[in-house]
Amino acid sequence: KSCSNLRCPFNDPSHVTVFVSSSNQNIGTMPERRPFVRLPTDVYPVNYGLSLKPDLIDFTFEGKLEALVEVTQATNQIVMNCADIDIITASFVPQGGEEINATGFNYQNEDEKVTLSFPSALQKGFGTLKIDFVGELNDKMKGFYRSKYTSPTGEIRYAAVTQFEATDARRAFPCWDEPAIKATFDITLIVPKDRVALSNMNVIDRKPHPDDENLVEVKFATTPIMSTYLVAFVIGEYDYVESQSSDGVMVRVYTPVGKAEQGKFALEVATKTLPFYNDYFSVPYPLPKIDLIAIADFAAGAMENWGLVTYRETALLIDPKNSCSSSRQWVALVVGHELAHQWFGNLVTMEWWTHLWLNEGFASWIEYLCVDHCFPEYDIWTQFVSADYTRALDLDALDSSHPIEVNVGHPSEVDEIFDAISYSKGASVIRMLHNYIGDEDFRKGMNAYLLKFQHKNASTEDLWDCLEQASGKPIAAVMGSWTKQMGFPIIAVDQEQVSDDCVLKISQKKFCASGPHNEENCPSWMVPISICTSEDPKCTKLKVLLDRQETTITLNSVGPDQWIKINPGTVGFYRIQYSSSMLESLLPGIRDLSLQPVDRLGLQNDLFSLSRAGMISTVEVLKLMEAFVNEPNYTVWSDLSCNLGVLSSLLSHTDFHEEIQEFIRDLFTPIGLKLGWDSKPGEGHLDALLRSLVLGKLGKAGHKPTLEEARRRFKDHVDGKQVLPADLRSPVYLTVLKHGDSATLDTMLKLHKQADMQEEKNRIERVLGAISAPDLIQKVLNFALSEDVRPQDTVSVIGGVAGSSKQGRKAAWKFVKDNWEELYNRYQGGFLISRLIKLTVDGFAIDKMAVEVKSFFESHPAPAAERTVQQCCENILLNAAWLKRDAEDIHQYLLQRKAPPV
Repeated sequence: KSCSNLRCPFNDPSHVTVFVSSSNQNIGTMPERRPFVRLPTDVYPVNYGLSLKPDLIDFTFEGKLEALVEVTQATNQIVMNCADIDIITASFVPQGGEEINATGFNYQNEDEKVTLSFPSALQKGFGTLKIDFVGELNDKMKGFYRSKYTSPTGEIRYAAVTQFEATDARRAFPCWDEPAIKATFDITLIVPKDRVALSNMNVIDRKPHPDDENLVEVKFATTPIMSTYLVAFVIGEYDYVESQSSDGVMVRVYTPVGKAEQGKFALEVATKTLPFYNDYFSVPYPLPKIDLIAIADFAAGAMENWGLVTYRETALLIDPKNSCSSSRQWVALVVGHELAHQWFGNLVTMEWWTHLWLNEGFASWIEYLCVDHCFPEYDIWTQFVSADYTRALDLDALDSSHPIEVNVGHPSEVDEIFDAISYSKGASVIRMLHNYIGDEDFRKGMNAYLLKFQHKNASTEDLWDCLEQASGKPIAAVMGSWTKQMGFPIIAVDQEQVSDDCVLKISQKKFCASGPHNEENCPSWMVPISICTSEDPKCTKLKVLLDRQETTITLNSVGPDQWIKINPGTVGFYRIQYSSSMLESLLPGIRDLSLQPVDRLGLQNDLFSLSRAGMISTVEVLKLMEAFVNEPNYTVWSDLSCNLGVLSSLLSHTDFHEEIQEFIRDLFTPIGLKLGWDSKPGEGHLDALLRSLVLGKLGKAGHKPTLEEARRRFKDHVDGKQVLPADLRSPVYLTVLKHGDSATLDTMLKLHKQADMQEEKNRIERVLGAISAPDLIQKVLNFALSEDVRPQDTVSVIGGVAGSSKQGRKAAWKFVKDNWEELYNRYQGGFLISRLIKLTVDGFAIDKMAVEVKSFFESHPAPAAERTVQQCCENILLNAAWLKRDAEDIHQYLLQRKAPPV
């Protein structure tokens, strides 16, 4: 389930969601998990012969399964996974023996299992299990489901598509739906002859159906041995573009009919990426082809099905004229992520969902390596720090976080761990590990791991063993401290000068969002620490492994005139608290840009986080932010902007919200003037991202000249005089809506209706919530549940309302409560329900709201979102404490900032 459940589908910088945290009040513990038992191992599949015939009118399907199985010990029953499927007949034919009909099917719906009973014991050995069954093409975006699209002639039609991860293959056919139970698959699809039919492998035969001349039987080659959650099939109408990678793999990108052109960018990324991974892993891509396909209704960002990767349209399609720079970057990252899984996840698969983080964390790290290789001009590793690393730190500082490795039992618990800990913290600790080992040994270890476990299953420890052998370093001991316990340390640093040398005292303790952890039995980590100085900010002067609470380090011949920076590159997964004198000496490095961009970002982000935790005053951070006036770097601005957004949201609960808007206008005006509205010759990708960010920030904060220009350009755009460049659309739409009326909203809804491209529809959906009038806010919320918004995108419309203003937050929460049944029914058991809750309630800052949220979900349980609800309640309490503690000081600072000097 790729990134976009995490790395914002709000990947437009004005909408980066930030986890804001709580106080140590206990919001209640996780409820008891129900007992869960894995499938018995007395019958095992070897090969699934599967034939499916979907009905795209009645939304049902008929299936025939002939599975070659091995009975490992005599039994008179077979237990399999099965959900929302009706079995019509079942029988077992032992090799060389007589067919035995099953005498009963006992469905355990709670556990999504079925037990087939036989009149006599099935003996050890091989046999064929035959099952005829029927099922429903559901509208829940999971299992074998229907996806609605409009044909080029304007009629509504449906495709039949799959999403099986984590545990939904059992909705398409009875199977052993656990990642460790691998088998080969022979798939046949019986489909209308004017439809495209795809599966994991290449087509080997296509012939007319004997009973119906309008149908064809499409037979696919046998797959390698693989897990059920990676099986896929798609039946619908598509165009494609194709190419061959330099190592001979046929690559196709499937698009909606008439939009083949929009698949070219992803095709280019995919054909560059496959050889990159081939080379990086030293293991060739194991299938003859790979298809990437855009699916209209799709819950995740993308899914790495082996050989047939499915995507949201916005994660795959790029229109040269109408796609903005952030969308191109998003597509490059998601393609890089899913193709990495073809090795890491598909060739070698986790043994159980406990090790999900290994799949997702690894792919979330290497997608950046891959994009950096394909598009060095994106400066993507700096962006990693603000997109993944800081988000993971924010979530992991909560008391209701969880370790990277979570013991998962029942399938309903799996969806909960598709979160920023598995993806973003997972990726961050792998980045730290890669840095600690060095690239050469890391690749050696990876290659050994893939060769040793190919076509098998592995656990986290297996990877550590291979990396330990390759590097000779204590990988398991170091990494265990990062994956088996939740949280991370804050490293406190102080220095003293001893003649020509500098002596550093370094200590660690757990960092909590509610303040420092002062208990006796404080957890500790094995922390790889690097240090650089102003003499050479790009070069690490010293590396140590901090394996205890505190230590002293001497830096030889480092004088008092040099600054010292811990964690250059912001690679180690920890926050830093410098002594005030060390911090003082670092600040000029921000103004004169001698600190690396990623370190300027990290320093500001650490201090912001310390202010939220009550360890320093927020006023200190505001003063620091003013030092960024010469900042040229997009990603540094993006992170600043994010944090100011959090602060602005917090202060919307006060009567001096306008003063923080003024602060934002003052901070962003110089860079806004420097960039201007129109791109200049020789500008690149990052300039486009920065312009969009800055204009959006100024417009939202009510900067008069920006607002006037945005209105002028918006009018020209709507009148067809001058179409807005894609990179300016989000900031302009946001600005005119924020300061607009019902006519503005109507115009936006009209643009939404006319938009042919999903990216443009999403762009509009994300900013609609900026409108200010209460009756219009209500209109936007009603629009979110209308037929005009795809089911997966409703969440970002509601989230946009909640994130835009205090009124919006109240209205969105009431709307979610009033429409809970419909929303829950639509998203239950998937991560979209967690996302919806988080976006709606995370911004509150009054203690009693935490109580209200908690009690609502006690009476309206959402098992897949239990942890999210706890985290949100914790965040609300943290916000409330932050406000009580710092509001008055912030107000005074903002007032005296603009007081005339005496």
